[in-house]
Amino acid sequence: MSNESSPQVQNLEHHECWALLRTVSVGRLAVLVDGRPDIFPVNYTVDGGTLVFRTGQGTKLSAASGDAAVAVEADGVDPETSLAWSVVIKGTAALVKSTEDVLETSRLYLFPWQAGKKDAFVRITPDSVSGRRFQVTDPMTWWTQISSTARTAQE
Repeated sequence: MSNESSPQVQNLEHHECWALLRTVSVGRLAVLVDGRPDIFPVNYTVDGGTLVFRTGQGTKLSAASGDAAVAVEADGVDPETSLAWSVVIKGTAALVKSTEDVLETSRLYLFPWQAGKKDAFVRITPDSVSGRRFQVTDPMTWWTQISSTARTAQE
């Protein structure tokens, strides 16, 4: 095996990004909370060139409301081919408010994984969609004895 070059990265076309986003239902929502970045796992669905997720009252909803700037990252790997992918959507999040819009989003069969009252729908409208695909590197090309050292209690 050669360590001379890194695996080739393929930039994904817009339609490929959306197709891949439809193959998984969990991503990471990045928001600003009190001027600092924070990340929350969300299960989402694709709806007409947007992403929709459900949540309840709290930090996530507050940070992803009112046309807030957000990013969502989702990824996956094909165990048979060892091809991995990552897609990032940057855009604006807004609470779905009108009765008509709420009824429309409820048809998406979007069920939160975590228990509790999750009656708020948030729609993310993208400004940009980007993605890449790459071959997962064999662990033997990067793993060292240091990789399995004991961790301290603070980690």
